[in-house]
Order: sequence, then C-alpha cells, then structure tokens
Amino acid sequence: MARTVWDSTVGKKTVMAISGLVMLLYLVAHMIGNLKIFFGTEEFNHYAHWLRTVGEPFMHYEWTLWLIRVVLVVAVVAHAVSAYQLSRRDIRARPSKYVHRKKRADYATRTMRRGGVILGLFIVWHILDLTTGTVHPGGFESGKPYQNVVDTFSTWYGNAVYIAAVLALGLHIRHGFWSAAQTLGAGSRTRDRALKTTANVLALLLTTGFVAVPVGVMTGVVS
Repeated sequence: MARTVWDSTVGKKTVMAISGLVMLLYLVAHMIGNLKIFFGTEEFNHYAHWLRTVGEPFMHYEWTLWLIRVVLVVAVVAHAVSAYQLSRRDIRARPSKYVHRKKRADYATRTMRRGGVILGLFIVWHILDLTTGTVHPGGFESGKPYQNVVDTFSTWYGNAVYIAAVLALGLHIRHGFWSAAQTLGAGSRTRDRALKTTANVLALLLTTGFVAVPVGVMTGVVS
C-alpha cells in the first residue's frame, strides 16, 4: 500500500506537503531562536547550549538535537525527491512547450523549482559554515555561536549568500504553504483568501526575521 501511494501523483504531493510543513515548523522555531542574538552574547550562547540539553536527564546530551536533525534530513530528502519526481513526471506528460505562452501564475509559483535548488545548496553551505566550521571565515570557535554568527555576517559574501537564500525561502513559503493546504484538503472557495493571506504573512515574517540578523551585524547593532 505504501508503494502504491508513493507511486501515485497524489501520494508524492502529499509527501511534499507534509514534509514541507515539518520544515516550516522548524523554520519558525529557528527564526525565533536566531532573534535571541539581539539580547547579547550570553543569552544567545545559553540558548545554543540549551538546545543540546533539551530532555535531560531522560535524554542524553544532544540526543534531542540529533533526533530533530534526523527528522529534518528525512523531511528535506522526502521533499526534494518527491519534487524532482513530480517535475520529471510533468515534463514527460508535456514534452513540448505550449505554442502560445501566457502568464499562468505569479513569480513565486513559477520559480519554485529554481528556488528549491537554491535552498538545497544554501543548506549545505550553512551547515559547513556554522555547524562544522569547514568554510567558516576566520577562526571557527566551537561553543561560541554568537561570535561565529558575527564572523559570517562580517563578510560581504556571507551576507549576500544568506540574504539571497532567505529571499528565495520567502517566495518558496508563499506558494508552498497554500499549495500544501490544497493538497491536504484544507482549501476551499471560502478559505482560499485566508490561506493565501496566512501564506503571505508567514513568508513576510520569516523573511524579515531571518534577514534581521545579518542586517543587525552589518549595522553594528550586533557586534
């Protein structure tokens, strides 16, 4: 039954919708945590340490964090694979372009695939920068996330990559949230306006919240 559901177009869209909502919940929590940087070094570093001790003593040190990471990896892979397969299925169903081209959707909708690729590449860079420190500018200091964040956003390319990815994320959420609602049966003629408004508000809040950190570093509010 699971294989039958996965092989169907509806099944793949459902996987995309559920995995997308899982990632959206994480992004909201992640943005709120990021904003703690405006309360100072001690507050932000304490928050980062708390993430590793959530659930103690029942959960061992970092177990909860690793559980969250595993869930996110599964969600990202499921989202990417289903998106790719749906894209290929769509191309096979319509191998030639329409004779008369017309604007059928807004910019966010038409750039979902490219935005997804951008976000995938950004995730890799973000992990190598602020989690492993592999591509981090200056000296990466384990256990000092505040200083690591300041180091990253003290470079022009760190700001450029991050802000570009966040803008792509905002567009992705703007269309993705509404699309997920339709797939999961939450949409209707009476609720569509409310769902689209919610999608726009979520996209705006997340974009603003994430961009606030590099802007804070660039302007010296965070230093």
